[in-house]
Amino acid sequence: MATLETALKDAMTIEGAIGVALVDYSSGMAMGTLGDNTELDLNVAAAGNTDVVRAKMRTMEMLNLHDNEIEDMLISLSSQYHLIRPLTTQTGRGLFLYLALSRSRANLAMARHQLKRIEAQLEV
Repeated sequence: MATLETALKDAMTIEGAIGVALVDYSSGMAMGTLGDNTELDLNVAAAGNTDVVRAKMRTMEMLNLHDNEIEDMLISLSSQYHLIRPLTTQTGRGLFLYLALSRSRANLAMARHQLKRIEAQLEV
């Protein structure tokens, strides 16, 4: 099992990583961040993406998709990818990993795979 610090460091080794945060989506607060804050304010991103996660959770509830879990969400920008991965472990419920990637340097499929591995090993 990996600590928060280890998980954030591992996420920053993903090719093209700009920044990563572990976020509590009930409050919108980042529990931890790591990355280049000159390119992206991770605390603002954490708060803003909390609204995205909450909206998707509400939509799934309205659609009665109770037997489904979100694996990840992708937001594609012209120069970046933003990956949101809700934690599925018992201790991680209510949290999500947020990873911003440079679109020109990232391999999206590999990034999703690596973020899934990091999420599985994270102990909160």
